[in-house]
Amino acid sequence: MDRYVQANGIRLHYLDHAAEGLDHAAEGLDQAAEGPTLLLMPGLTANAHSFDALASAGLVPAVRLLALDLRGRGLSDQPGSGYTLADHAADVIGLLDSLDLDRVALGGHSYGGLLGLYLAAHHPERVSKLVVIDAAAEMHPDTRRLIQPAIDRLGKPVPSWDHYLAAVKLMPCFYRWWDPAIESYFRADVRTLPDGRVISRSSPAAITEAVEHVLAEDWQAKLPLIDQPTLLLNATGGYGLPGAPPLLPRAQAEATVAALRHGRYRAVPGNHITLLYGEGAALMAKEIVKFMLD
Repeated sequence: MDRYVQANGIRLHYLDHAAEGLDHAAEGLDQAAEGPTLLLMPGLTANAHSFDALASAGLVPAVRLLALDLRGRGLSDQPGSGYTLADHAADVIGLLDSLDLDRVALGGHSYGGLLGLYLAAHHPERVSKLVVIDAAAEMHPDTRRLIQPAIDRLGKPVPSWDHYLAAVKLMPCFYRWWDPAIESYFRADVRTLPDGRVISRSSPAAITEAVEHVLAEDWQAKLPLIDQPTLLLNATGGYGLPGAPPLLPRAQAEATVAALRHGRYRAVPGNHITLLYGEGAALMAKEIVKFMLD
């Protein structure tokens, strides 16, 4: 399932979940070997394994899922600069060209969802449908503060994988929640140093540059340009300790859907991260498959 391509001058890593569907077909199950293609892009500091639970919750094999490590994340190359939305979009177009994919459904979670909106507005000929997971033209006004714990873990070596995972479990967004399925994502999030310590793969400088560019974008101006059918999946749970607000309040999510020509809204249990697992993943897989096959 691990794949690499040269695109836009760098090497990109992605997961091709069609391989999982083909394996099941080889076992004699009654299903298509390959469904329609959906390319998903992860959140700001995240990697392609963000969507593992979504794939196993029923999205695959109904859909051929491609999950991308954006530049500077996961196993993709980490150039010292070049983290504008235009840079990321050029990577995605290069990936589609390398795979001979003329037009696909795409989208992503959080930052990846915004990148999907950007691609639909600037490269409409390459995007057939959009799946946007907990992202919108306007997020909670305290979004930068709310996501800071995820950024703070970057670039700081810790003694071992066990220490790293223990620290992750203390993050406010995981208050009284844990699903072992999320561990594949965090294992892909780190590399082991020669002395046995582990450190996040994403560099703080790259993520900071990406944040500045995404905040500077005029998202409201882009929404009227998007003609593709769009499914927006919105986490309803608080992002943090009890009393914390959702990272994307329902009113803002519905405002984005209303500004789109062909938008539809679906609420999902869980918060901005936990919606990708358990009940949230099962519901989203069902909604995405229905949307893809419409």
